Amino acid sequence: MLTALARALPHLRHADSGQFFLLAGPCVIEGEDMALRIAERIRRLTDALQIPFIFKGSYRKANRSRADSFTGIGDEEALRILAKVGREIGVPTVTDIHESGEAALAAEFVDVLQIPAFLCRQTELLVAAAQTGKVVNIKKGQFLNGEAMRWAVDKVQGAGNEHVILTERGNSFGYQELIVDFRNLPIMQQFGVPVVMDVTHALQQPNQASGVTGGQPARIETIAKAAIAVGADGLFIETHPTPATALSDGANMLPLDQLEGLLERLTRVREAVR
Repeated sequence: MLTALARALPHLRHADSGQFFLLAGPCVIEGEDMALRIAERIRRLTDALQIPFIFKGSYRKANRSRADSFTGIGDEEALRILAKVGREIGVPTVTDIHESGEAALAAEFVDVLQIPAFLCRQTELLVAAAQTGKVVNIKKGQFLNGEAMRWAVDKVQGAGNEHVILTERGNSFGYQELIVDFRNLPIMQQFGVPVVMDVTHALQQPNQASGVTGGQPARIETIAKAAIAVGADGLFIETHPTPATALSDGANMLPLDQLEGLLERLTRVREAVR
């Protein structure tokens, strides 16, 4: 399945390495210098470990708990930065879109369009993303099981686009917790598309009284290892040099200086289960 993805992303490096692929970067684009530094650092790590890498950064955050939460530095500026990361660092890029009218614009700057979990049933949005010809990464809704995602895949493929990724990010459990049912990974792989585990968002603690989402970053390695052990094709990890100062989702991000050790351990898990 990674071979098919590599055909859609010709500048995806190490696609034949047998390793999982990685979507990683900050939650949101905060500025050019930071985005380039993070992307360059991750590329050096992933090149050394022969892990295919797609840089992730949201150009705008539309789903925020509070009206005064940070949403972005401006659409055009953030998209320009994503395009520059792709050119200068030499990696594919992925960003979220939230409405069908955003698909064509974002597609001018990035290689993969990501559908947020809450929007995975929005037919117009899925079709608009599909019609750009870009790879479409659909996050599974917190309210769905893996089996239900076949219909999201059908919507994209029915619009003439075979380049689909599905991403697991946990299910709502209680009021302020998510839980990962790892059965969803092989279930969604039955649809013939690459399946990714969104490690950091699966550890969110949403709907806090403060209006700021919490998280459990100490469990990142646990979720990542389990996902690789059950055969995930890829991992999604948000990372930041200083999560405590991140402008979005800092509570569940991995400190950038911890990524190297984590990836080294995960490659050993991958080798053990192959």
